Amino acid sequence: MCVIWGIPYLFIRIAVGELTPVTLVFLRTGVAALLLLPIAARRGALRPVLQRWRPLVLFAGIEIAIPWVALSSAEQRISSSVSGLLISAVPLVGVVIAPFFGNREGIRTLNLAGLLLGLIGVAAIVGLDLRATGWVPLAEMGVVAVCYAVGPAILSRHLSGLPSVGVIASALAVCALAYAPIAAMHWPRSMPSSAAVSSVAVLAVVCTALAFLIFFALIAEIGPVRATVITYINPAVAAVAGVLVLHELFTAGMGIGFVLVLIGSSLATRRPRPALLEPAPPNVTVREAP
Repeated sequence: MCVIWGIPYLFIRIAVGELTPVTLVFLRTGVAALLLLPIAARRGALRPVLQRWRPLVLFAGIEIAIPWVALSSAEQRISSSVSGLLISAVPLVGVVIAPFFGNREGIRTLNLAGLLLGLIGVAAIVGLDLRATGWVPLAEMGVVAVCYAVGPAILSRHLSGLPSVGVIASALAVCALAYAPIAAMHWPRSMPSSAAVSSVAVLAVVCTALAFLIFFALIAEIGPVRATVITYINPAVAAVAGVLVLHELFTAGMGIGFVLVLIGSSLATRRPRPALLEPAPPNVTVREAP
């Protein structure tokens, strides 16, 4: 999973050299939906999902439609290595938005220190000279980070208990249908190169359809908490792939920044130990908030 979800940044960078971001997202979601929908249908996983179509559409927009287009657009101007490393800041965004989704644990001094350290790491990854990249792609990556942090919250609150393959297959289909008219308007006038076509195929089949099936199996095997460890390794895979395949520049600041973001994310998301919590009144059970 670390490899499968670490290499999309490389293939997105290749594909957007010849395809518009909307066309790329349409092809990726459309092919993946065609592969996953029959599997979801055979498992009877579509009917219960469609009964909650409103949160499904919201989840599809926040988790897939908006961030995938923003990411593809950003990679037209920044390297796949930088974009992959910036995604490592998603846990930091999650800590900031958690109170808006019912998390009442509050942010402690240690969490604030982690956020500050993570921000310093992000600045090191981007570099202080923004003239080479500009603010637009960085703002687009910010949108991606926010969406990736909000999407799981929507999934947990409104779509929990539903078959995972049904949720993902339906969400991909919704995105493909929504982007089909726009993609038709930006369809390439000539056949893209074999590199671009292969990149789209890998993104759709391996990094989307197969990836979600493997991820569901991983969660069933080791649980959702341990499965999140992959999110700390994906950016490193993205950076290595960009350097080795596309010969992208990897600076010391990017490496140091990535380490700072990982440490900051760990501190920012750390919860207080039960021993540090205030003693509960008699006959009251203490439990951690979800």
